[in-house]
Amino acid sequence: MSFRRVTSPLAPEPAAGMWSNCLVAGNIAYISGMTARSVANTEQVQGDNEYEQARLVFGKIKGLVEAAGGTMSDIAKLTIFVTRIANRDQVWKARQEFFTGDFPACSLVEVSSLAKPDIYLEIEGIAHLSGKPA
Repeated sequence: MSFRRVTSPLAPEPAAGMWSNCLVAGNIAYISGMTARSVANTEQVQGDNEYEQARLVFGKIKGLVEAAGGTMSDIAKLTIFVTRIANRDQVWKARQEFFTGDFPACSLVEVSSLAKPDIYLEIEGIAHLSGKPA
């Protein structure tokens, strides 16, 4: 089986040789952990709290899934890593703005830190694309 790399201007690709933000195998899209790093300057983190950062991250995931030919309702599984689990309700609030109906299966994991101290969450996902590949 071959992989198809999918890109979106909403989620800039990392430097060559690092990883892919989204790979599609058959009708399954694998989305790497997304953070609230700025699209214009990846050294800058946007969002002062978990709600703001989660909205930005879900927007990146939406851009990737749509570029792969799917929709947010195609996302079957999310894994959410947070540094401050006490603020998880802010993540849930943002999630409700992007999903309706049957929400994806989801794991929430508290971690001691992420790539930068002001990154409060990272979200990865798996989608089973129902549309035609883009």
